[in-house]
Amino acid sequence: MADKSQFEKLSLEFNEQQNTLNDLISTRSQLETQYQENKIVLNEFDSLNDESKIYKLTGPILVPQEFAEAKLNVTKRIEFIEDEIKRAETKISEEEKKIEGTREKLLAIRASMGA
Repeated sequence: MADKSQFEKLSLEFNEQQNTLNDLISTRSQLETQYQENKIVLNEFDSLNDESKIYKLTGPILVPQEFAEAKLNVTKRIEFIEDEIKRAETKISEEEKKIEGTREKLLAIRASMGA
């Protein structure tokens, strides 16, 4: 009986870990989308010059912005997103290790229950 309750407890834990992993992967995907969008903006800046007019959308209003400031903001945003992607990848790796450990425990309990 102890094996069955322990198995059920580990099964729930395993499902929660999988849900956490799915959330982390979703977050990673969103960050990757933001990263790609910002890289496109940065590439567009490369085709412009210091005299180009840049506008920033603030609420419903387009506000003029200096070219250098706009480019710096996008560059900093890209650096921030890169750091967040690394952090997300670390968390994904850690969660995958937890899932593997729980899976091994589940298999061991199932084997002992079948014996």
